[in-house]
Formats: sequence, structure tokens, C-alpha cells
Amino acid sequence: MAEGRRGLGRGLSALLGEAEEGAEGATATGGVAGEGVREIPIELIYRNLEQPRQYFSEADLAELETSIRDKGVLQPILVRPSRAQPGQFEIVAGERRWRAAQRVGLKTIPALVRELGDNQAFEIAIVENVQRSDLNAMEEARAYMALMGRMGYTQDQAANSVGKSRSHVANTVRLLQLPHPVQEHVLNGRLTAGHARAILASDDQERIAEQVVARGLSVRDTEALVRAKAAGPKKASGPRRAAKDADTAALETDLEDALGMSVDILDRGGAGELKIKYATLEQLDEICRRLTRT
Repeated sequence: MAEGRRGLGRGLSALLGEAEEGAEGATATGGVAGEGVREIPIELIYRNLEQPRQYFSEADLAELETSIRDKGVLQPILVRPSRAQPGQFEIVAGERRWRAAQRVGLKTIPALVRELGDNQAFEIAIVENVQRSDLNAMEEARAYMALMGRMGYTQDQAANSVGKSRSHVANTVRLLQLPHPVQEHVLNGRLTAGHARAILASDDQERIAEQVVARGLSVRDTEALVRAKAAGPKKASGPRRAAKDADTAALETDLEDALGMSVDILDRGGAGELKIKYATLEQLDEICRRLTRT
């Protein structure tokens, strides 16, 4: 079972390779039935609504558009004949190329036509996307969950299907535990998968995510921020804490939010001490950097 499922990923590469080899000798046959590589009018092709990739970077599309304008579409997209709309085709793999070709103004696009069932097309679409290094981590997590839900796969079976390790699938699916606003940050590229995994360890995930985005923190800084929050502020004991006025307590909170570190202000009639507790050397470097900034 494992070998058969893992072979699907390699089979997809071979399938697309076959399309590339056959593209040079392909002729324009429009919507004629049958399998093979052909030039198909772009208006006869429509996107797959179950496409795992929902976010298309404008920069990536612009780069691909430039490449297509200069060299044409080098690799055919993969489509299947539409069952609902005869003479039309649904994209199985290659939506980004199709989008960029439209932006260039091409009338046709090379496509490899294959007769595929719904589940087979669904699985191939996911395999093709997750094997690309630039797939958004949240889209990848949702793709694994959809694959397991629709096909009834375990994490092991899903991993074999896409040619990834089980631990990779498990760790990626964990990102779905993040609150929706944090997932949106990942989906839209404001947070990376590394940021998201670090934030998972926090019990105040939305607040941490907002601080990371607002301050442009690195993954390493995010991990340090989460550790500092988990350690909690080491402030005065109960009676001493209660003696602080509301303004001082509010200022401590503001400084902690800004620094991501524990802050203690001891005010004695306008004079006193400001204590900042750091949990890592990186946080100490950040304090020094801020204090010496000119």
C-alpha cells in the first residue's frame, strides 16, 4: 500500500514529463475528444474549485508572466474533459500557468488531456501542489486535511500519497489548530510556517501573532517572545503589586507588549527603578540595540 501510494508522486512527475516531451509535436485540435497534448483555447478551460492553492502571489504571477511572454508556456498544464460542460476542460494541475497565460493575452495554451475520475483528479491536484516548495504552509495543511477527509486516509497514508514523511504531515496539520486570524496571516504571507509553529506554543496566539506582524519579528525572535511570555512577569509580591497605581501598571503592560519581555517599574514619588528581565541573549542584544540607537 505504501509503495503504491508513494508512487503516485513519482507518477505525476513522469506524467508531466511526458507532456513536456509531447508538446513540441502537438497540433491545435481545440476541444476534440481523446487524450494527449494539444493547444486548447484558454476560454474553454476553467479552474478546479477544489484546487489546494488559493493564494497566488502577485510577484510570482508577474515573474511567470514575463517568462511566458519571452519564451512561451514551456510545460503544458494538466486538464481533464469536463463532465458538466462538454467541449470544455477542468484544470487538474497548472492553474498558475493558465492565469499567467491569460495575463499575457494568449489565446491558447498547451495542455495534456487525461481522463480522470473525481478522486483521482483531486489527489493528483494535491500531490502536484504540495510537492512544490512554494506552496503556502496553511494551504498545505488544509490540503492534507482535505485529502484525509475525502479519501479516508490516515496521516501515514496521506504522507505516502504525497511523498512526504508522516512527521511532516503531522506537524503541518497542527497549524490548523491556530485561530482563524492567525491562519489568515500565514495564508497571506505575513507569517511563515516557522512563525506559525513558534506561535503554536503560546497560550495567547492571536496577540503574539499581531505583535510579530506589527514588529516584523524573525522566527528566532518570535520563539524568544513566546518563551518570555510563557515565563511570565516576575513582579512584586501581592501587596507590593497592589500598591502600584493604575498608570504605572498600565505603563508596565505597554512596555512588556513593546519589548516582549518582563518589565517591573518601582516608583517612589517620581524616582525609582525600571527592571527589564530578558530570557535569552537575543533579547539582551535587542535591549542594547534599542538603548544605543541614535
